[in-house]
Amino acid sequence: MMRLPLKDPDDKTSIDFDLLDRMVDRYLGSGNDYFDTAYMYHGGTSESALRRSVVERHPRDSFRIATKMPLMSLKEEGDQERIFGEQLANCGVDYFDSYLLHNVCGEFIDTVERFGTFDFLRSKRKEGRIRRLGFSFHDQADLLDRVLTENPDMDFVQLQVNYIDWDDPSIQSRECCEVARRHGVPIVVMEPVKGGLLADVPEDVRRMYSKVEPSFSPATWAIRFAASVDGVETVLSGMSDMAQLEENIACLEGFTGFDDVHMDAMERAKTSIRSSVAVPCTACRYCMKSCPNDIPIADYISLYNAEKANPKEGFSLQALYYRNISRNHGRASDCVGCGECEKSCPQHLRISGIMEDVTELFENRGRKD
Repeated sequence: MMRLPLKDPDDKTSIDFDLLDRMVDRYLGSGNDYFDTAYMYHGGTSESALRRSVVERHPRDSFRIATKMPLMSLKEEGDQERIFGEQLANCGVDYFDSYLLHNVCGEFIDTVERFGTFDFLRSKRKEGRIRRLGFSFHDQADLLDRVLTENPDMDFVQLQVNYIDWDDPSIQSRECCEVARRHGVPIVVMEPVKGGLLADVPEDVRRMYSKVEPSFSPATWAIRFAASVDGVETVLSGMSDMAQLEENIACLEGFTGFDDVHMDAMERAKTSIRSSVAVPCTACRYCMKSCPNDIPIADYISLYNAEKANPKEGFSLQALYYRNISRNHGRASDCVGCGECEKSCPQHLRISGIMEDVTELFENRGRKD
């Protein structure tokens, strides 16, 4: 319930309910039942849209609802109780099948601890207002390990998983999945198509994919990859029209996993997609060994490439990862242009200039002179 059909593409609250109702009915009719919403999606209207299209039109035992406590909205005591009550009213239910702390990461971990959010939600689970408790996570594996160690009773964790991010040193998708499996916590996948990037792939990738599986779309490849990861129980996908819905319903029917031919095709696709990025960095990380200001250059370039490949207005996952990483390392703006990194770069990149671009994209975006 994050990318719903709109009557006006410039107004996130202008939801096309005629189309949404048809999509909901088709989705439930196909045997699927999981709806993921959040307090702030669609300008704060996603939860009430879910109530109107799902809760008020279908029996309560025919669907599952997941929503989230918005950590970025917690400012004072009482906010958690107020927001949780609003969410029950917004969705028109008296319990949530799944409930998450929204975006547990370095930027908000102090908020979690200050307000005792895990304990607050445990109390709601005990009351029966929450059936399953978990959290969504956009940060690196060591923090995930810490959170799961300190909160061993989590029923699931929601992670960003897709084949481009799988071995990305800044996103650490593989490492986060390994942490979740080590703790025995089921995984719900978000961003399997990376905000549409893996649905709109270069033409050579489309041709290569079609030779292996003529009936598969690029999005099908991406969603099937996410579904094949060990420990995954649910794959989320934002759908804006009936064609996307039908494609997603069909893509996992009869799917039992990828074989070596499919995995080889995806590795070649990954290479091609990355070759079309803004900065041809291979993430060898040689540059980082000599940086006097501990700037994780390769990580920042990876985030820069992802943002440039799929630019969006407003909230940016890449910008969030940038803020999280820079809490414990040098920022791109800390680059002094000493040139030590450039001496080590096998690709002969002008890294000091690239750090200026990264600064502009992630530190200066939205600032007014």
